[in-house]
Amino acid sequence: MNAIPPLLDHLVLATPDLGATVADFARRTGVTPVPGGSHPALGTRNHLVGLGGRSYLEIIGPDPEQPEPTGPRPFGVGRLAGPTVLTWAISPPDLDAAIARARARGVDPGAPREMSRRTPDGTVLRWRLTGTDAGGAPDPVPFLIDWGDSRHPAASGLPVAPLLAVSASVPDPEAVRLRLAALGTSLDLAEGPTAFTFTVHTPHGPVVFD
Repeated sequence: MNAIPPLLDHLVLATPDLGATVADFARRTGVTPVPGGSHPALGTRNHLVGLGGRSYLEIIGPDPEQPEPTGPRPFGVGRLAGPTVLTWAISPPDLDAAIARARARGVDPGAPREMSRRTPDGTVLRWRLTGTDAGGAPDPVPFLIDWGDSRHPAASGLPVAPLLAVSASVPDPEAVRLRLAALGTSLDLAEGPTAFTFTVHTPHGPVVFD
């Protein structure tokens, strides 16, 4: 099994308190996440850290500068008790073809939808992605993302904490492996309550987040 999943685009660390989680990440790793931008009308914003290559970590939480959204915030950040590694995204070469292949194998990632955010320098990034809302519970099956013509976040000069490994525990590893295979990826899985773990290399040595 690969320590780093094929096609990995980013990991999602969701939190009810973005400032505190960013500060804790910086304290533990010696690497300070940088602001990524806000998600209009969704009530969230994020900070980012490069994981090496074309992959990054998204730390996402409520945006106090936005009004209360009309619906739930993405990833259930308003309901989380604390920082949680919730899910991950893969970026296949052709999003629509990947969705069609997965559906042919009995796995429906969902229809892609348009999203955007404005970066601190004013650039608007636009992308398409499939269903993402883990609802505050970890989801070992990734969503799919296509950045189109936008600059990929990992290519924007992020501070980097190289990713060493990603793994998860799930009640039925074999069932999840079949779904992952239909999406063209894989993940190191063990049997147990659903949870994620990832390890990054830092100036302080390897640091594990779960």
